[in-house]
Amino acid sequence: MTQLRVKGLSRSFGGLKAVDDVDFTVAKGSVHAVIGPNGAGKTTLFNLVTGICTPSAGSITFDGVEVSGRAPFELARLGMSRTFQNLQVCMNMSAVENVMVGAHLHLAQGLLASILHLPRLRRADADCRRRCLELMELVGLGNWLGAHASEMPYGALKRLEIARALASRPGMVLLDEPAAGLNDTETREMEALVRQISDSGVTVVLVEHDMKLVMNLSDHVLVLDHGRKLAEGTPAQVRANPEVIAAYLGEPA
Repeated sequence: MTQLRVKGLSRSFGGLKAVDDVDFTVAKGSVHAVIGPNGAGKTTLFNLVTGICTPSAGSITFDGVEVSGRAPFELARLGMSRTFQNLQVCMNMSAVENVMVGAHLHLAQGLLASILHLPRLRRADADCRRRCLELMELVGLGNWLGAHASEMPYGALKRLEIARALASRPGMVLLDEPAAGLNDTETREMEALVRQISDSGVTVVLVEHDMKLVMNLSDHVLVLDHGRKLAEGTPAQVRANPEVIAAYLGEPA
């Protein structure tokens, strides 16, 4: 079953076409990787799909709903969440409070209840905190449950972003370079975490430069080059594609 369908997607910045007439689909429950050399348009593609940027042309359909140009909070309500290439963590908050930010869609908090701090609101907050602590345990942050975000190392903050993305209870999560900046041990742990997320039934779309991780995890791979779709297929098909080899190695195809 197709969960995400992108057709003719384009985005121009002045005279530069960052994404140029890209088509692809993502099957529900799969791990779908987007790869390509630096400047290929991968993060721009993520920004278009998740509502950070508005397409110049094309359509995006998520769970049968046309979502092109919709705001990120609308997409979150539909079941789409993401992480970022550059960490977007609130360093003036605790770790669990960062995760709770992702759960706000599921908190029924009226203005009056918030002002009066009614018992049902306190119970809802306590339940939310408990669920978010469980998510932190799930992503491997059991040693940081009581920590302030500013105390956490880079690798732990990458996991914290993933916990926050999962707190919205998404059907699809988009991970922008989850292994960037991690050492070998952390990368293997991240690979295991992404597989665990996928096994739980959440569709995963990831941009990643670590080809070993991509080939180990992915059901399907989309290759971009200069904003256009260069190739797509199974990891084995993409690995053997001479145009993909040329794009990465700088050799003529």
